[in-house]
Amino acid sequence: MSSALTFALAQIDTCVGDLHGNSEKVMSAVRQAHAHQADVVVFPEMTLTGYPIEDLAYRDTFRREAVRVVHQIASDLANEGLGDTYVILGSIGRPEGVLTRESTKPRNRMLILHSGHVVAHYDKHFLPNYGVFDEYRIFSSGNKPLVLTINGRRIGVAICEDIWQDGGPVAELSHENIDVLVTINGSPYEEGKSQTRLDFAHKRAQQLGVPVVYVNQVGGQDDLVFDGSSFVISPAGTVLERSPEFAEDVSYWTLPAPSSDSTQFESLEQSRTTIAPEMIGNEEVYRACVLGLKDYAAKNGFTGAVLGLSGGIDSALTATMAADAFGASHVWGISMPSQFSSGGSKTDAEQLADNLGCHYETQPIEPLYKAFQQQLSLSGTAQENLQARIRGVIVMAYSNSKGLLALATGNKSELSCGYSTIYGDAVGGFAPIKDVFKTRVWELSRWRNRWAREHGQTEPIPVSSITKPPSAELRPGQKDSDSLPEYHLLDQVLEAYIEKAHGRADLLSDGFDAKTVDTVMRLVDRAEWKRRQYPVGPKVSSLAFGRDRRLPITSRFRE
Repeated sequence: MSSALTFALAQIDTCVGDLHGNSEKVMSAVRQAHAHQADVVVFPEMTLTGYPIEDLAYRDTFRREAVRVVHQIASDLANEGLGDTYVILGSIGRPEGVLTRESTKPRNRMLILHSGHVVAHYDKHFLPNYGVFDEYRIFSSGNKPLVLTINGRRIGVAICEDIWQDGGPVAELSHENIDVLVTINGSPYEEGKSQTRLDFAHKRAQQLGVPVVYVNQVGGQDDLVFDGSSFVISPAGTVLERSPEFAEDVSYWTLPAPSSDSTQFESLEQSRTTIAPEMIGNEEVYRACVLGLKDYAAKNGFTGAVLGLSGGIDSALTATMAADAFGASHVWGISMPSQFSSGGSKTDAEQLADNLGCHYETQPIEPLYKAFQQQLSLSGTAQENLQARIRGVIVMAYSNSKGLLALATGNKSELSCGYSTIYGDAVGGFAPIKDVFKTRVWELSRWRNRWAREHGQTEPIPVSSITKPPSAELRPGQKDSDSLPEYHLLDQVLEAYIEKAHGRADLLSDGFDAKTVDTVMRLVDRAEWKRRQYPVGPKVSSLAFGRDRRLPITSRFRE
């Protein structure tokens, strides 16, 4: 007999390689779901191993241990009396059968656990090899659809990219008379992607005529941030369940039992459960940066952070993100004024630290600067960069002595144009706003202050840090606009050149003047070597430096 089927959508934050820690999270979520009388618990893609595992996939010791731990989870669930719950999770799979050179690669595998055993598995068919993904090099593909029958209901399954592409096993499921499609995912965050996922899932729901259960990973992993945002969507496009963004969560949705009293459409519409509010725009980007920072630190053993506070907007926003990620008492801000630092910069830095409640110290660099100059007698750019490098040494000294994560405060506009000092303000272990253009830095700062007001809190970022002309203050009267186009114009050109891959002719057709285009293209092209050495930071745009954009450092191509 067919009956209602309750799914638990378990979006959990896993860590690559932490097979023991990840398995404990699986066990905990299944216990919670079992208490809620869920029939099926669905975890994200490669839950057990963490994702993406990159070249860990090639280590046979890692693959063997992952297989062992999966069977251990199945056994432990049965021993705890949880074996009647079906558990769907992702891990790495070892190839079976007749092996060819290609098929000896491991598999991106979905495993189904029940009654103490692995009762079935499905291997991902479409292996993405664009943007941040490199799966074709690592995995071999599966090609057979899988249908599970639970409580008389037929469940088709898919893994992430399988629903983004036409054809393949998902198309074959249209002939299998399934009741629901379950897809497990490791889909990294980028602004606007939530709607794209909904659109693709809706397309598959329409194609198959059944609801789609979409469970996504949450948390930071190196330069990727996973937002969770799991959901269930009906063939009519109605969101029947939506899990929160940027938070671990177990939510529930029940596939209604077949009924002669109402149509399938009416039953599905009545099955709506938890609908978490959606974040939009600046809040979503801000929360992504904070989660990326928080998880990078936690998963690499850091409990606090240190950064230079210049009184400028970049360090102010970065410090505020750090306070939100760690708590203000775990953040050290260092003011490092020189003879060129304005009085306003010093007071703005101090005011920021006071608003946040973080540690604040002043380390004047003029004595150190004079000592270097006495020996080196530098001038021009070398003299300016010396100041930034002295500051970098101080920040790293605090990092080493206190065991803190050093934060680089540069934004995407600066990184694009090479407007930073290598081994100076570019030092650090993580760069929270690396993928945020300067104009967006101002927007995020205003949003964070507004959020504080709305929640009865002190605005963290001094208004003068937002409104004053940006300057590195490495020489008297210096402004960023001395070296770069005004940021409102610069960021438009950068977005078109970098994220949309517009060449010179395209940029001119976009309406930008030739002088600005040539200046920006020259700066961007010459700075690739700096970007290769910049700290890792969270990807929040459609195209971030690093995994997304890989250009040769040595190249003579010019437009």
